[in-house]
Amino acid sequence: MFHENTSADCLSTLTTSTEDGAFQTKGHNTRILSPEEAERLANDRVLVSDFKQLKLEKEAQKNWDLFYKRNSTNFFKDRHWTTREFQELKACREFADQKLTILEAGCGVGNCLFPLLEEDLNIFAYACDFSPRAVEYVKKNSLYSTERCKVFQCDLTKDDLLENIPADSVDVVTLIFVLSAIHPDKMHLVLKNIYKVLKPGKCVLFRDYGLYDHAMLRFKSGSKLGENFYVRQDGTRSYFFTTEFLSQLFRAEGYEEVVNEYVHRETVNRKEDLRVPRVFLQSKFQKPFSKT
Repeated sequence: MFHENTSADCLSTLTTSTEDGAFQTKGHNTRILSPEEAERLANDRVLVSDFKQLKLEKEAQKNWDLFYKRNSTNFFKDRHWTTREFQELKACREFADQKLTILEAGCGVGNCLFPLLEEDLNIFAYACDFSPRAVEYVKKNSLYSTERCKVFQCDLTKDDLLENIPADSVDVVTLIFVLSAIHPDKMHLVLKNIYKVLKPGKCVLFRDYGLYDHAMLRFKSGSKLGENFYVRQDGTRSYFFTTEFLSQLFRAEGYEEVVNEYVHRETVNRKEDLRVPRVFLQSKFQKPFSKT
């Protein structure tokens, strides 16, 4: 949720980010666990009951709506790192002031959407979210303008994006901390849906939780839904991705892999002398010019 070398050939390039006191590397290697961490994960074998899992799936929208009711627009920071990390938002233009059409799939309350619209005046954005409450927060934002964006409620696993967006019309899709909240069995439906509105030759920009992220290691026993899949106390769920799983997921729906790598960040809290290891997956997948 946060991020220069994005070469697919680069296995591990050290970068630094001073804005929040974090050190960062990118590469294809998973984080190495301490013996204690490895033992704790290995011993966490008890899964949430099938009955509760079905209930969580059924109430997923309600749980996210309650999340936004509790936290309003204050939970996530505005993501001003997006254009720095995803240079494609500028690089995909053929000329400097070319108008771009983007889709933010899973826009939340607009923490990514509004910084983008502020930084780039030549963007028209479609934005959708699972939570009706989140969509209403976006519409109430003083920066919201129907001339520059269209926001709508959508369950990406079953609501057809073509009802709101023309086929093959979007230059860039951002899928940022969204897919992890969806049951792994339904993730492919999201990618299939997005594929229909993306222009041939254009890309999905992906960022989400990576395997062995600090958040994954903090789950208490009894929170596990499946491999790398957990439920929080508020009923919202989180999946932690490997590069292999994500690659297979996108390729199965016809996308081509451009970049797919881990972002390892070490955030230092000097006041409490804590080092927090964050792991994200940052990737780019392209819709081919012709489906093979």
